[in-house]
Amino acid sequence: MPSILLIHPPVAKACEPPGGIAALLGTLERAGVDCAVLDLNLEGLGGLIRADVAGDDAWTRRAARHRDRNLDAIRRRETYDSPDRYARVVADLNRLVERSVPGGSSPGIRISLANYQDDRLAPTRSRDLLRAAETPEANPFLPVLAPRLTRAMETLQPSAVGFSLNYLSQALCTFALIGFIRRRWPNTAILLGGGLVTSWSGRLAKADEPLTGCELKPSSESVGATSGDVSRDALKTLDGLFSGLVDAVISGPGEGPLLQWFDKAAPGKVRPGLPDYGLFPLNDYFAPGLILPYAASRGCYWNRCAFCPEPAEGNRYAPVGRGRVVDDLRTLAERHRPVLLHLVDNALSPALLDELIRTPPGPPWYGFVRFFPRLADPEYCRALRRAGCVMLKLGLESGSQAVLDRENKGVDLALAERVLESLRAAGIARYVYLLFGTPSESEFEARATLEFTVRNSRAISFLNLALFNLPLAGRGRAGLEVLPYDDDLSLYAGFQHPEGWDRPLVRRFLDREFRRHPAIAAILRRDPPLFTSNHAPFFGERSEA
Repeated sequence: MPSILLIHPPVAKACEPPGGIAALLGTLERAGVDCAVLDLNLEGLGGLIRADVAGDDAWTRRAARHRDRNLDAIRRRETYDSPDRYARVVADLNRLVERSVPGGSSPGIRISLANYQDDRLAPTRSRDLLRAAETPEANPFLPVLAPRLTRAMETLQPSAVGFSLNYLSQALCTFALIGFIRRRWPNTAILLGGGLVTSWSGRLAKADEPLTGCELKPSSESVGATSGDVSRDALKTLDGLFSGLVDAVISGPGEGPLLQWFDKAAPGKVRPGLPDYGLFPLNDYFAPGLILPYAASRGCYWNRCAFCPEPAEGNRYAPVGRGRVVDDLRTLAERHRPVLLHLVDNALSPALLDELIRTPPGPPWYGFVRFFPRLADPEYCRALRRAGCVMLKLGLESGSQAVLDRENKGVDLALAERVLESLRAAGIARYVYLLFGTPSESEFEARATLEFTVRNSRAISFLNLALFNLPLAGRGRAGLEVLPYDDDLSLYAGFQHPEGWDRPLVRRFLDREFRRHPAIAAILRRDPPLFTSNHAPFFGERSEA
């Protein structure tokens, strides 16, 4: 029987297996811990798609009639050759998720292929998370997932169940599942970790509130040597917020604390294994072939942006050794034959990109990078393309140099323009991220971003537009008037904008001017609906038109 059952809860984009759990599996199994895994996100969304639907309108009837065909289509490469057909397939599948009513109606709940919202419960309030755990049957995923989870628990009889909670869209469903397990199997230990848990712990610690979990600080060694310093303090019983519901919470990398939980590692001695994807249903994800995520580092090598929460959460930069990265990627490629590698780092370092040029991993790949000088070299970009790079995500944030400088982004706009053009010429798609409403921006600077985007529209394949949220745990809050907030687990707060450039004004500018400019509207129409950057690499060639 396995020692631990690791669960990936709804709702997240179900286009690739969860890389964090795969990394945990590789390390735990290498140390002799028996593991099992359930991707309840994929199974839950698939169950909703196949469930009864509410509504007798023509669209819903058509989506229900074609559900099997569309489930097959989203896994076929030829679907992505036609943006219009792809959009119809995604819209119809999403319609079924939106209208699914397993076990009865669920008023106030809105579900999509990428999100979960409940008007009655907020994932940023601990009391609402506890309510979700107290009444798990109210969660619309429970009728779909309860039989599957029951079979797994009765068959596997794990001594512990671990939940990987990374996004707010997963929080309410995670706690509903925790409540279900706690009620049915009260003697099974429940462990809670993941990126969102780490952020919660970091925010509460910096706010001088009790740290309701553990804090695992990465060591100064690379991840290839150790996953972090392991101490008994890294496995504190949750005190206060979720006491009696969750047995332990893990903040930060989970390998060391989990190995210690099972008495498999001495302090400071964690030997990471190759990520293990073999326990996941690799043919069932919503993608035209297998996409494998892989993390070549933790943290960010730049780590200087004014409002970055990474320093406040104690997330120091810890890279995997470059030689190990290419060995891992080649081994995973040979073992699983993926159609795409997703490098999930906050930012791929220039040194790692050089290594990938010298030793290409095999399959096409994409990831997030910062603007740095060598990317302005057309030959360097062509070398990246020959090494398999099909798309790069770039955080431009603003088209105003003054804003970039004040926010300490380390981005030079003149360099950024040359980088975008060099990548375009090399055939590498460019997914550009813009951020509006920062404390350093006024309407004048926002219009500078509009002008920059229009001027470089030919060199931008895709755009992500976001409104700034003030991190409660980040740097740069000095001098800002933070607006009152009640949610005890909120990571962000409103603020009084020093330039009067408040969110309603920013939204109006984006809706009435920015998005409506013909050059920008053409870019936005290319973005894959709902799956956005996760599916964008399959549309990269069209971005050159």
